[in-house]
Formats: sequence, C-alpha cells, structure tokens
Amino acid sequence: MFRVLLRLYLITIVTYSAAIYLIPKLVIQLFEHRYLNYNVEQSRGQQTLIVKQYLRAPVERWSQVTEQLGREFAPQKVQLLLRQDASFTPEEEHLLEQGKPVVRLGEWGWMEEISSPINDQFVVKLTIPPDPMDMNVLYWAINVLIGAALLACLLVWLRPHWRDLERLKSTAGQLGRGNLAERTHIPANSSIGSLASVFDTMADDIEHLLNQQRDLLNAVSHELRTPLTRLDFGLALALSEDLPEASRERLHGLVAHIRELDELVLELLSYSRLQNPAQLPERVDVVLNEFIDSVLGSVDDELENPEIVIDVVLDCAVERFNLDPRLTARALQNLLRNATRYCDARIQVGVKVCPQGCEIWVDDDGIGIPLDQRERIFEPFYRLDRSRDRSTGGFGLGLAISRRALQAQGGTLTALASPLGGARFRVWLPTAAD
Repeated sequence: MFRVLLRLYLITIVTYSAAIYLIPKLVIQLFEHRYLNYNVEQSRGQQTLIVKQYLRAPVERWSQVTEQLGREFAPQKVQLLLRQDASFTPEEEHLLEQGKPVVRLGEWGWMEEISSPINDQFVVKLTIPPDPMDMNVLYWAINVLIGAALLACLLVWLRPHWRDLERLKSTAGQLGRGNLAERTHIPANSSIGSLASVFDTMADDIEHLLNQQRDLLNAVSHELRTPLTRLDFGLALALSEDLPEASRERLHGLVAHIRELDELVLELLSYSRLQNPAQLPERVDVVLNEFIDSVLGSVDDELENPEIVIDVVLDCAVERFNLDPRLTARALQNLLRNATRYCDARIQVGVKVCPQGCEIWVDDDGIGIPLDQRERIFEPFYRLDRSRDRSTGGFGLGLAISRRALQAQGGTLTALASPLGGARFRVWLPTAAD
C-alpha cells in the first residue's frame, strides 16, 4: 500500500507545485492590466504623499528628502532618478509623460517597484524588498503542512480501497491453492463491491463445476473397478483351465490390459483425492536419509535395467524435517520412475536442507525436456511426443499427481535442465509454520 500511496502522493505534490507556479503566471499574464491598475490604486495615497514631500522642498534639498524618506520607509527603498537615466520602456515613458506612475509586478501579481513622476526630469522610485528569511520559512512551513494534509487525506481515502483489494487478492490466492469455499465478503458499498460480487459469483460457479467433476470422476472410477475386478477374476479362472498355448497368450494379454486399466483407475482416484482441499497433509518429523532410502528401495524393485546407477547426495544441516511422508514419498516415487524411463545410465537424487525449507532434486542423463514443454508436462494426461508409446510414457498422470502432492504441503515442483545432461525435477518444501 505504501508504494501506491507514495506514487499517488508524488503525483499530487508535483501537480500541486506545478499548478501554484504556472497558474498564477498565466493568470497574471492574461489579466496584467487589471493587476497593474489594482496596485496603482492601492498605492495611490502613499505615492501622493512621497511626491508632495519633494514638491514642498527646493530641488537642491531633494537628496536630503530622499535620505529622510528612505529612513522613514525602511525597509522599503526610496530612490530619486533622472528619467533619462532610468531604464524605462517606451510604454512606461508614455505613462510618465501623462503623469501616471509605472508599476512593475513580482510574484503572485504583487507590486515589486513603483515609479512616480515628480516633474519632467525626475521620478521617485519605491522598491519593495523581498520577504525576510523567517517569513520565507513560514511560507514553506505552510506548504509543508498543506502537503501533510494532502498525504493524510490520500491515506484516509486509499486505506479502505487497499484493504478490499488485499482481501480480493488473498481470496484469489486461496482459490488458486484449492480452497474453493473461500470468498471475499466485501460489502456492496465498497468501491470494488461490484467487482467482488462478480468474483464471488465466478468462484461459486468454479466450485460447483469442480465439485461436479470430482464427484463424476470418483463415481466413474469406483464403478469401473467392480467390472475390472470381475474380468480379472474371470480371466484368472479361465487361465487355470487347460487351454491351447495361443489362447493362453491372448488371455495373458487381456489380463495385462485389464490390470493396466485398473492402474489407470487407481491413478485417477489418487489425483481426485489430491484435489480435495479438505484433506489436509499430515506432516511429521522424518529422518531424511532413512526416508530417501525407503523411497529408493521401493523403486529399486521396479528397475528393469540393472545397469542404471542411482547416486544420492545429502547436504543436511539437520537430520529431521517436517513433511507428509505419504504424499512426499508418492511424489518422489513418480519422479524416480519417470527418471528410470528416460535416463541412459545414471540418476542422481540430491537433498539439501536450510532454515527456509528442504530442496530435493532428481537428475537424469537422458535427452531432457524442451524448454517450452517444461510446464505442460505437469498437466494431466499430457505426454511428450517421444513418450506416446504407453510402455514408456505411462498415463500422463504421474507428474500431475506429484505436483498436487507437493502443493498440498505448500511446496512446489519444477522442471529444469540437469547438469547430467537430461532433466532435473526440483522439489521445494517450506519449513512448517509453528
């Protein structure tokens, strides 16, 4: 808020300063004749008295009269000048010949000096001195107080707007993190009340649609498991009978397809559960090296290529870290399975803990991921062109499930280039708040 307030205040102050400098000059130029006449009228009595003082004395004593008037009119300055020595413009000379005084204006249209004719040769000029320092300080103090009043006014005006905008921002963030029940609760009389109302309506529609989608996905997944189980059981019974070899091979192929469908249903159920914000992560303190070993052990059993080398790099200032072991293990298992599919011969798992959180990365020495697809690979059912074959590409849900599992704990999952030459998946889990 203070950044917006500062910008708005600077714009206001600059505009105000430019206005008080330029507008008076423009107005004085447009109405200069009126300002001149006004100052002549205001100083008419004073000039008449000064001129009479000279006319009452002989010419040879006018210098003494000037000194006396200078003392009496101090700090104003009184000067006796010859008309030909004074620097008057032709217009001013014309006024003096008519017996009229000549006025020169200063700032804000105030009289700076006035020259009155005594006779055809002499004029007396009265000069108004600039304001003393203490008065200038007072004028600046007034301007500073005006600026402070403007700042206070802007603060009072901006605060409710900023409060409602922050509430709208917070609600949008909560919706982005999956808390679909969050609403702005901004009153209608707010300056952004109509915007907040449209936002809340949009949030209601999104919550309704996503709940329908989740319910449909759960229902379909559950309903699919029953016939799949029956088919698997029926095929198992058929395989127990004495069958020709060709028929047995076809039945084994059908069993593999059914189990693949069953695995897809399980993946869909897992992804659907992770989309439910009501299921909060169960974070506990785990020993990191033991946790990583258990994850690697579960993946080692699935390695089809025994020549793949998995290195582990631990850089932990502490032995324990607070996380959800079930969700984190599921995410790391998916990342490691993904690495085993595309690596050539080497995988590296790194762990680094700092006061802010825990960083885990999984590197491989494969061909990597194109820069323009490093974000899309986390979309459900999205697979890279080189992995369209189901034997290597899976269902396209593993990375989506991994990201959801980590986001549920407030963490992130990003794809980068690996120092090994392939892809790096970086997991970041922030330290749990007390």
